[in-house]
Amino acid sequence: MVIKTDELPVAAPAEGAREPSSQAGGKGRPGAAVLPSVMLLNGDCPESLKREERAAEPPRENGLDESEPGEETTGQEVIVIQDTGFSVKILAPGIEPFSLQVSPQEMVQEIHQVLMDREDTCHRTCFSLHLDGNMLDHFSELRSVEGLQEGSVLRVVEEPYTVREARIHVRHVRDLLKSLDPSDAFNGVDCNSLSFLSVFTDGDLGDSGKRKKGLEMDPIDCTPPEYILPGSRERPLCPLQPQNRDWKPLQCLKVLTMSGWNPPPGNRKMHGDLMYLFVITAEDRQVSITASTRGFYLNQSTAYHFNPKPASPRFLSHSLVELLNQISPTFKKNFAVLQKKRVQRHPFERIATPFQVYSWTAPQAEHAMDCVRAEDAYTSRLGYEEHIPGQTRDWNEELQTTRELPRKNLPERLLRERAIFKVHSDFTAAATRGAMAVIDGNVMAINPSEETKMQMFIWNNIFFSLGFDVRDHYKDFGGDVAAYVAPTNDLNGVRTYNAVDVEGLYTLGTVVVDYRGYRVTAQSIIPGILERDQEQSVIYGSIDFGKTVMSHPRYLELLERTSRPLKILRHRVLNDRGEEVELCSSVECKGIIGNDGRHYILDLLRTFPPDLNFLPVPGEALPEECTRAGFPRAHRHKLCCLRQELVDAFVEHRYLLFMKLAALQLMQQKASKMENPTTLENGDPPSSEPKPEDPPGPEAGSEEEGGSASGLAKVKELAETIASDDGTADPRSREVIRNACKAVGSISCTAFDVRFNPDIFSPGVRFPESCQEEVRDQKQLLKDAAAFLLSCQIPGLVKDCIDHAVLPMDGATLAEVMRQRGINMRYLGKVLDLVLRSPAREQLDHIYKIGIGELITRSAKHIFKTYLQGVELSGLSAAISHFLNCFLSSYPNPVAHLPADELISKKRNRRRRNRPPGAADNTAWAVMTPQELWKNICQEAKNYFGFSLECETVDQAVETYGLQKITLLREISLKTGIQALSNQQKAVLMSERVMGIEHPNTIQEYMHLALYCFASSQLSTALSLLYRARYLTLLVFGEDHPEMALLDNNIGLVLHGVMEYDLSLRFLENALAVSTKYHGPKSLKVALSHHLVARVYESKAEFRSALQHEKEGYTIYKTQLGEDHEKTKESSEYLKCLTQQAVALQRTMNEIYRNGSSANIPPLKFTAPSMASVLEQLNVINGILFIPLSQKDLENLKAEVARRHQLQEAGKNRDKAEEPMATEPEPAGVPEDSASQPQAAKDPSSPGLQG
Repeated sequence: MVIKTDELPVAAPAEGAREPSSQAGGKGRPGAAVLPSVMLLNGDCPESLKREERAAEPPRENGLDESEPGEETTGQEVIVIQDTGFSVKILAPGIEPFSLQVSPQEMVQEIHQVLMDREDTCHRTCFSLHLDGNMLDHFSELRSVEGLQEGSVLRVVEEPYTVREARIHVRHVRDLLKSLDPSDAFNGVDCNSLSFLSVFTDGDLGDSGKRKKGLEMDPIDCTPPEYILPGSRERPLCPLQPQNRDWKPLQCLKVLTMSGWNPPPGNRKMHGDLMYLFVITAEDRQVSITASTRGFYLNQSTAYHFNPKPASPRFLSHSLVELLNQISPTFKKNFAVLQKKRVQRHPFERIATPFQVYSWTAPQAEHAMDCVRAEDAYTSRLGYEEHIPGQTRDWNEELQTTRELPRKNLPERLLRERAIFKVHSDFTAAATRGAMAVIDGNVMAINPSEETKMQMFIWNNIFFSLGFDVRDHYKDFGGDVAAYVAPTNDLNGVRTYNAVDVEGLYTLGTVVVDYRGYRVTAQSIIPGILERDQEQSVIYGSIDFGKTVMSHPRYLELLERTSRPLKILRHRVLNDRGEEVELCSSVECKGIIGNDGRHYILDLLRTFPPDLNFLPVPGEALPEECTRAGFPRAHRHKLCCLRQELVDAFVEHRYLLFMKLAALQLMQQKASKMENPTTLENGDPPSSEPKPEDPPGPEAGSEEEGGSASGLAKVKELAETIASDDGTADPRSREVIRNACKAVGSISCTAFDVRFNPDIFSPGVRFPESCQEEVRDQKQLLKDAAAFLLSCQIPGLVKDCIDHAVLPMDGATLAEVMRQRGINMRYLGKVLDLVLRSPAREQLDHIYKIGIGELITRSAKHIFKTYLQGVELSGLSAAISHFLNCFLSSYPNPVAHLPADELISKKRNRRRRNRPPGAADNTAWAVMTPQELWKNICQEAKNYFGFSLECETVDQAVETYGLQKITLLREISLKTGIQALSNQQKAVLMSERVMGIEHPNTIQEYMHLALYCFASSQLSTALSLLYRARYLTLLVFGEDHPEMALLDNNIGLVLHGVMEYDLSLRFLENALAVSTKYHGPKSLKVALSHHLVARVYESKAEFRSALQHEKEGYTIYKTQLGEDHEKTKESSEYLKCLTQQAVALQRTMNEIYRNGSSANIPPLKFTAPSMASVLEQLNVINGILFIPLSQKDLENLKAEVARRHQLQEAGKNRDKAEEPMATEPEPAGVPEDSASQPQAAKDPSSPGLQG
């Protein structure tokens, strides 16, 4: 299963567009993935946040000069929410009172969560907190509780159970019992995910007080595993998921499940019985337990006899754990140990992730009995279609309500974003379950009489449709292929509209799930949409691709506010009656007003302009840059569009061109004036009044750079003057701006404003005669954008790779850097062609390998999608195994393992029409051969990516392109969904759990944490982390990658520090070879590598080798930096030192040869490397700058924070005093002196700051 998440692996689903049929009455079409709509995570800044800044600024075009997201979030505003905490005392039954630090903005409910997580109170769930005899409301903030202050006593009071509370209690006990069990994380259940950091750090690094600081010369085990040594060919999978010793089962109970006697009969309900449990203890004692309103006790029921009377011992416990402690000594002992281990884990290892992360590998595990899992499986009523009132959530209302939360200041915005993120995470989880149920045939269609592909479903207030082209809706665009890819365009449009975040404009929650070869779109439901006809619902846009087009003034008003940031041109089209209709979006974009009065937009698949490189249009010639590269090329569908990043980059490029053209004209005017002072260009006599474009003086243009900068500044000032239309600009200045605007395709002749008409080249869309000139200009703009992608963006990407400005490590990170530059993945073949033709081909070897692997696995994924659609559920495991064998096995004819014949029914179901989508019963998949699959992969690579693969088998691919089979397995598994110091510690834990245990970002975080561990003298831990990082790098890519040089330098330096010189040389010399290959033999990085190798040879007293390497480094420094540079001088001094040591050693050896044992030998000075010198070199190679902070600096920093806090409080009081006279709010400003303040360390008590 794959949940589409487009680019960023974030949790919240994008609130996406509706399909024409989905809720507009037509056929169903999939939407796309699940990105956060307006999250602080992805850097998108809502329009409302930018509006505060723009209030005091002149108007800007296209948003080009908009300040960075979140700039208005000043330090002063952050301090607003940093209220001072205080301590309260907690009195809980059965334990000693303890103190708890709380914050005023926390809710009472958060104290509940803390108590349910503490080791000594974790077994309580049904309780309330009382202050001076008064019960506190769960959802009130602590600051609003009267009388709550420093030292207040909060009493924990046990409350009576209800059925709901009893179920919550049993679930909580189950979670405590499974707290160290990784099975849910392996299986991807309940937002559990894997983390192995503690295996290598031996616990929580934050417990520095409990750790013994290692001395520099302490003996430590620094031997690396054989499979990570340089040159090793073995890539084992088992070390990817090492076994944690804490995972060894601590059995507290054998069975805890719901009793078959549930629910209690009516007479027992009147006695307070809520439900019954069945338990088998570790001592094999079978007991029945009653959960009542007062607590838990043993009853006398057996498996075959119901007797609810209390059993002996007659012990009533408010907590199930307390009762089990009484009846089972093993439970009491093991549960205590289990909780002690649980609380010792870092909190980031224990909490659930905001979205589900799936592992592509998992060990074979026994299936254990689990009452909560079983209850979850059968209480969802998937097979019964019962919609019980109050049981389902109104997803659309929740999604839209969270977006309507106030956002005037930072605390409100943070609260709003958290609410949006939480609702989206829940919606994604529910939609995923529903989509799987649809494909598995567990949900009844709302149109069961129609063909399977045309069926639609509603479950849990979510609408589901399949990704097929029914009723020939996409006949002119590519049929089923277009219907399958349309959601990607749709989602990109949804994401951008959500990022603009215009108040009053709404989109739908949308999740797209790829499961078993099918694409399912899940969407929230517009209120009232199912009660109306399509014609009655849509009041804006077109339901038939441009034949009948409608407009609405309110929608034009709302969409006009999105047009500038999205670069969309307001335009007119003709409907079927020849009438002009004005739109501010594509014709496919539909506007529907729901019964809730909200204005919804859907079908945003053409938000961005078409990509003409993949859309041949008769009679339209592309620029030479495109034709030279073999474009236009027919694609398998006609929905190819440019990415938002490409549109933004193109507009920025045009803006710079606009500025240069205008500056050039101004400079020409200035030169003309200086040559002919009596006559101006337009023939008018010279004026004595200064003009706005007059140069500041002849000296300003004396230098070309100074003149150019001055000219650009003048153009900017001139453009703002003309845009303000205050009449101060003279005609010649206006002519300059007008000419520049025309040259760059601006829609305005007085200011730079480039926008795209999304309906250009759309089939069936007609434009009025009066707009033909505008249409012609828009067509040219699209052609220029297509050429810009090929002539600027792709070469720019390759150049960045040569300069190592970007370092992709796997297919996902390569795709990310391409998308950041607006390059669609269909251009991957063109990128690889450019890499092959590059003069620096050797330095791009890692990019070429990653690209080829990505091209092969993406082509295989396209084939796998169709392959899976013909597999029935019982043969799924065998079919996937067979596909992987054909893809990766060297065996020419792998045999498919079909389901056992005796399990296949002799009776065939004749009713095929209404079979669920995933209920195919053929075995055509079993006849696939490796030769056939690889032939299809090569054909798919040629057709889709335009690249010719020179391989017919996996072995040829591995040999020809230097790939690894393990890397191909990982890539195909991730793409298809097959399952196959303290702050830095938090970063590693978050990266492991949120991105994946072998994600390239996780590898980086492991390396960074190792450096911090080394700096704090935890040498063994540092080496373990570096070895882990190297293993993961080998698994993801292999040894031949530029990042491996940095990793090996780090390992070599640490090994040098612990005097493992031979091991150190293996890694450092490999780093030298890799650096030489990718950075060139004259690179400064290579010079540094030579120096590091020389230092190790010096420690081994092999001065000849040390001199050889240091001379190489010195030559590079001298050539690149000159003789007077500091680095060159340092290298020269080190050479002299090495020469002296070599001479001294030779004299000693000569003395021994002459005089034998009676020789008078002075002691030789072989100095072991100090930890300080090793740390200094580690900082150099990793680009870490060490800034020492004195105690005085820290005191000044604290004083400055206190002063700013006082200023903020004074500002608050002043605002309150002026409040009755205020007419409108002003955006928060930055204190005058904030720009001059130093960056503060996160921990003011630390003596230094590394960053």
